[in-house]
Amino acid sequence: MIDVRSVSVSAGPARLLADVSLRVGPGELVAVVGPNGAGKSSLLSVLAGDVAPSSGSVTLGGRPLRSLRPARLARMRAVLPQRVTVAFPFTAAEVVAMGLYGSRLTAVEEEKLLEGAMAVTDVAHLAARAYPTLSGGEQARVSLARVLVQRAPVLLLDEPTAALDIRHQEQVMCVARDRSAAGDTVVVVLHDLNLAAAYAGRVVVMRSGAVVADGSPAEVFAPDVLSEVYGCAIDVHHGGSGLTVSPRRAH
Repeated sequence: MIDVRSVSVSAGPARLLADVSLRVGPGELVAVVGPNGAGKSSLLSVLAGDVAPSSGSVTLGGRPLRSLRPARLARMRAVLPQRVTVAFPFTAAEVVAMGLYGSRLTAVEEEKLLEGAMAVTDVAHLAARAYPTLSGGEQARVSLARVLVQRAPVLLLDEPTAALDIRHQEQVMCVARDRSAAGDTVVVVLHDLNLAAAYAGRVVVMRSGAVVADGSPAEVFAPDVLSEVYGCAIDVHHGGSGLTVSPRRAH
């Protein structure tokens, strides 16, 4: 369980988060959406323990987040940031294996875990390639595989689909959904509202560092709410294939 209570974060005169409260439990896939600068990545950084709140509290598994030592924290939560920079020419397989740091598995178990993570993210064929030579989308999938091999019960994913083609966007969201179905806690920052509607059981809408809506996609994806949050006219359609969101275009 992640429990965020009245958290605010300031950076100089800027307030990045304003009195945010949020609880996410095992088996939940929660999408965090909102316009640029809404505070989505700041919230994820607080959940990861990378940024200390200016006020409020965050607990992970009932324990104060700041009380957890790095090794313990790494076993409890895995984080995929927006950008992953690797300065040295590690191979894709070596980057994925970094997620096993501190593992208590046998060599055979580690190898099986690596193979499974690279298969599910479609990067097995890139194993021997130097990470810096990969495309942005390939790097993103390798980084996701690294996160998966941590086997942490909490996954925090910041825009994991941003650099991906349609097939791999769907693949990544299927992985997130499968992990939540297996009992993990998954929080994913998305810009694609239709992906959020299709895969997330719950959506948190943010604007100006605050949560403005929190509920199922059908509850929070209302045209008036989204139009106000994004500052443009947005239509929401309910059909046989589910809920779809699109900007309203002048005819």
